[in-house]
Amino acid sequence: MERIGLRGTPETLLITLYAKAKECELADSLLHDHLARQTLERIDYDFERLHIGRAEQVGIALRAKLFDDWVRDFLARHSQAVVLQLGCGLDSRVFRIDPPSTVQWFEVDFPEVIALRERLYPARENCHLLPAALTAPDWWRAVPTGRPVLIVAEGVLPYVEAGQVPWLLRALVAHCGSGELVFDGYTRFGIRLLQRNPMIRKTGAILRWGLDDPADLVAQVPALRFVEAVAAYDPVQISRLSLGMRLIYRITLAIPALRRMGRLLRYRFG
Repeated sequence: MERIGLRGTPETLLITLYAKAKECELADSLLHDHLARQTLERIDYDFERLHIGRAEQVGIALRAKLFDDWVRDFLARHSQAVVLQLGCGLDSRVFRIDPPSTVQWFEVDFPEVIALRERLYPARENCHLLPAALTAPDWWRAVPTGRPVLIVAEGVLPYVEAGQVPWLLRALVAHCGSGELVFDGYTRFGIRLLQRNPMIRKTGAILRWGLDDPADLVAQVPALRFVEAVAAYDPVQISRLSLGMRLIYRITLAIPALRRMGRLLRYRFG
């Protein structure tokens, strides 16, 4: 058993791991993340303290599936692409997608997270692990140039210092040259609500960066071109939730400010 001693931002990876693992056990699973379920059995950690219920399990799996679909779409258009996943944690996307050998895949996270990943997950050809804080200088130089690059930042940018996010993205798109950037963007109001979430509060992680308007990021990172914003509200998936949670989602969709507070955003560059 792997005893977990992570705290703060790195500890939040356990929220998504547990949610995906438990969602996989549901008869109507969307994500089918079998590796997450198997990995959960090898971890010594009190997950009960995080209070991750069915609504969180379905919501996190739905978000991951939308990102998976974007990755599959990008690889269908660019068979020799690079995928760069920021703040990978214990996400098993590279195993779920199972990209061909023509794709180079890079996973970036804190050194202690990458070390944990190496102990729990099998090595995979053409999947490269980069142990570095996202705000450390020049770690991206390990990423090859001359290929289209898909930058995936699921559940990570809100934890980065607000002033560092535009700097990081400017550096990445300048190095990578051409490709797409996909991430979940929360408004500043959405960030304040997330900070109150008991799961986040238990880890002690601090949320720092919010984005009220997708155009604001283009102003800060001029190389980006906004493509689309997707709200993770699939009616079929929402129907899997309790009556109370379904009502909350309906209210959220009916109020524009709430509907915009958490969306998946896609940009192009180059």
